[in-house]
Amino acid sequence: MSADNDNDDLPEDQPEANGAEGMALELSGLRAEVEAQKDRALRAMAEVENVRKRLERERDDARTYSVTRFARDMLTVADNLDRALSAFPADVRAKTDDAVKAVLDGVEATGRELSAALARHGVKPIDAQGQKFDPNLHQAIAEVPTRDAPPGTVVSVVQPGYLIGDRLLRPAMVTVAKAGGPTPSPGNGAGEGLDGRV
Repeated sequence: MSADNDNDDLPEDQPEANGAEGMALELSGLRAEVEAQKDRALRAMAEVENVRKRLERERDDARTYSVTRFARDMLTVADNLDRALSAFPADVRAKTDDAVKAVLDGVEATGRELSAALARHGVKPIDAQGQKFDPNLHQAIAEVPTRDAPPGTVVSVVQPGYLIGDRLLRPAMVTVAKAGGPTPSPGNGAGEGLDGRV
């Protein structure tokens, strides 16, 4: 047999099969590359979105909390106005002349305006009176034995606390109820100790 006859033994579609396999491999590779590029693009878009959200959050925080130091300074002014007004209880105020009453009315108006200005900037007082003591919002300066309130309850506010936005600006200084002493015995108590013995 001649060499020509050896080539005749090969299937006629083999060159085409090799070409189809090559194209399929190339197509598969291109598809994988497209998927990789698509994945990279999606990741980049997600990263851009995360950066945008973070910048918006930082901008909002800066807007809300930029006045924090100034607000703390203004709280001292508010405290002084409150002290000035508490120096004139209602019975004393009723006995004062009209000029002093006018000054007190002016101080009250100034206090209201200061409170409104603080509120416009997100500063709000903490409602502590009668609430359960919360170390995140309150600073206990004393514990008072009492039967009028459950232990751990704020019984008086010595200095009001404030929040700015959702952050603590200044804790409320409070006194907190603790369990009162033993209940007195039903007798007259004369000459008896705490346990009822003479």
